[in-house]
Amino acid sequence: MNHRLLRSGLSLALLAALAILPVLQAAEPHAPEVDPRIGTGGDGHVFPGATVPFGMIQLSPDTAMPDFKRAYKWAAGYQYNDPTIMGFSHTHFSGSGHSDLGDVLVMPIAGDVKLDPGDEKVPGSGYRSRFEHTSEVEQAGYYAVTLSDYGVRAEFTANRRVGWHRYTFPAAKPAHLLLDLRPSIYDYPGKVLWSSLQVRADGTITGCRTTRGWAPGRELCFALRFNQPMTARALYNRETDLPYKGFKGPGYQPQDQNAQNGRAIVGVFDFGKLKAPLQVKVAISPVSEANAVANLDQDGKGWNFDEQRHSAMEAWNKALAPIDMDGSKPLRTQFYTALYHALMSPSLSMDVNNEYRGPDHQVHRTDGFDFYSSWSIWDVYRAQQPLMILLHPDRSVDFVRSLIAAQQASPFGMLPVWAYQGLETWCMTGYHAVAIIADAYVKGIRGYDADKAMQAMLSTATYGDYGDLDDYMKLGYVPIDKEVEGGSKTQEYAYDDWAIAQMAKAMGKHDIYDGFEKRAGYWRNGWDPKTGFMRARLSGGQFREPFDPASAGYGDDYTEANAWQYSWYVPQDVAGLITAMGGDRAFTHKLDELFDAKVDPAIFKNVEDITGLIGWYAHGNEPSHHIAYLYDYAGQPWKTQARLKQIMDNEYGPGPAGLIGNDDLGQMSAWYIFTALGFYPVTPASDEYAIGRPFVPRATIHLGNGRSFTVSCAPFDDVHPYVGQVTLNGKPLDRVYLKHADILVGGELHFTMQAQPNRDWGKSASARPTAMSPYR
Repeated sequence: MNHRLLRSGLSLALLAALAILPVLQAAEPHAPEVDPRIGTGGDGHVFPGATVPFGMIQLSPDTAMPDFKRAYKWAAGYQYNDPTIMGFSHTHFSGSGHSDLGDVLVMPIAGDVKLDPGDEKVPGSGYRSRFEHTSEVEQAGYYAVTLSDYGVRAEFTANRRVGWHRYTFPAAKPAHLLLDLRPSIYDYPGKVLWSSLQVRADGTITGCRTTRGWAPGRELCFALRFNQPMTARALYNRETDLPYKGFKGPGYQPQDQNAQNGRAIVGVFDFGKLKAPLQVKVAISPVSEANAVANLDQDGKGWNFDEQRHSAMEAWNKALAPIDMDGSKPLRTQFYTALYHALMSPSLSMDVNNEYRGPDHQVHRTDGFDFYSSWSIWDVYRAQQPLMILLHPDRSVDFVRSLIAAQQASPFGMLPVWAYQGLETWCMTGYHAVAIIADAYVKGIRGYDADKAMQAMLSTATYGDYGDLDDYMKLGYVPIDKEVEGGSKTQEYAYDDWAIAQMAKAMGKHDIYDGFEKRAGYWRNGWDPKTGFMRARLSGGQFREPFDPASAGYGDDYTEANAWQYSWYVPQDVAGLITAMGGDRAFTHKLDELFDAKVDPAIFKNVEDITGLIGWYAHGNEPSHHIAYLYDYAGQPWKTQARLKQIMDNEYGPGPAGLIGNDDLGQMSAWYIFTALGFYPVTPASDEYAIGRPFVPRATIHLGNGRSFTVSCAPFDDVHPYVGQVTLNGKPLDRVYLKHADILVGGELHFTMQAQPNRDWGKSASARPTAMSPYR
């Protein structure tokens, strides 16, 4: 047996719950050593339900879908501390800060049916049900829970386009399945623009819903089938606020109708008293009902739920297989759960006939690749996508091709910024898709049209109306009186320009390289030597006053951060930043100030995303993610090692509260994986990783080229937290960075750990990661 796998037994409480149900369950399959509960409480915003790697379906319980004004906690639909489940929907984001989705919500009901969810504080007031965590089973590709108010055992698994349900009802009560097309994650009145529901002659249920959420005008269609015939059904239009709904169609009662259209559609499907479990299959499509039916026909064959569960777990086994990690059981669970969360997005957004919805809201067709969306690019370009290049390079080809295809279909000719199900939201800042593409190219990923990719990057980086790029190109900075968050946008654009320059250089396009290398230096226009911080400028050139480096707020000088956090964002030229700050000693002193400051978290009460504070360092949000590694660039890597331990000990842990901030579609988890392995991509689109220290005793990466790269360290304990020596294939490594080529050739990176810092290793300028400017 692969050491990643384990045989998980059912809890006594769960066995007791199952004992009352008239069904024989198949033996539980081997499950990857992950715990999907980690991060389902607090600000982690991950969901515990069933999905497969990068799958279109995320079938998970929703404990609440409150109004958007108070919906931050429920960005994934589920909060561990909630007492009730209102239903199970088929689309979710994993760890997002903002949200949407929650499509095609269903609820099994035993006994009397209520058509509204009701109040969680008033049992029996609606169709939601209480549940106990002792009845939950959360595994990769599988979720199960007992709905206490109905005595229904609900089980779920998934493949790429189909969600599989199995419900075991009490034998003495009539069984129903309620389908509610009204609720949505981040809900509000009027969010559902239109929906439709139809019972087809063969018993297939189909429909679509159009919403005006995060991606306005998003349409999602579905097809649903049961393994047992319905005894009755009723379709309701629950709209009450319209004076005129058109003329009535055939049928006088909800039970007489085969179809309903409107903004508040509910269907109830009856099955009488069942002697065997009810199984349900649901396929979705971003294109049409016909495509949803085709997806169900092809990807939803048969009714063997246990076989599908095994297939889902095997898909996870395969996705997790590139890394074999040795360590204690708790450490393995923490590690593989992080890897599990990093392998959920981007999500497939293409039907079996290769059709997908583009940012122009039109239907397109792929040619030889799978189209992926759910792009939280401001987050995932930093570590999650570099991790995919390392572990799943073939998948990275499709990711790059998907980005290019989205740009080709964009009405603005721009690469995605924050997109899902093919549609653009314009959320967050920068044009970091260029960094994803450039990182792939620089690291040798091919299989796409590089010239077309470069044109997509140039089209994006010169679209003047986006984020005031017009002024950025004219003035060398984004003026804060013209564009909110102009300070951080200047810095982000400069990094993205550097990424374009690196790919242009690798392609031999020297004119493009020269122009964008110059733009990459525009970060200097935000540096204020008087205050020692990066700042926003006005159109006239002066810095905006008054200035408070602690100030943070949505629409301020910086994106979800303050000057303490964004002043370190010059990943392409850390050496230049060190010089600007006054040299190594001043630089590391200010880093120490950042981490050691006494900060009241209440200062960020109006900025939900700034969490996980260690001084001003905020690990719960991405602008801080590279900062601990910056000591490497100033000759004090031993301080990087100490800060990383501080972060790992404080920001990650077991259980529902194990993620201190939003996982942001895998970025927080990818940071953990890289850091646990001992190195991190501070500057995507370079071929270097800054070296930290390992947090696992031994791990082997199985590379796509057939070679393996092992990271090991000894002794591995809390008594020896510092790196004494590093060897690469048995030879001393005097530099504090690892090249991508070092990994690809295979071999072993070994860390000898010790109790006290080695203040000499990595001290010289020649040992440091490269930068635009020379070290002085």
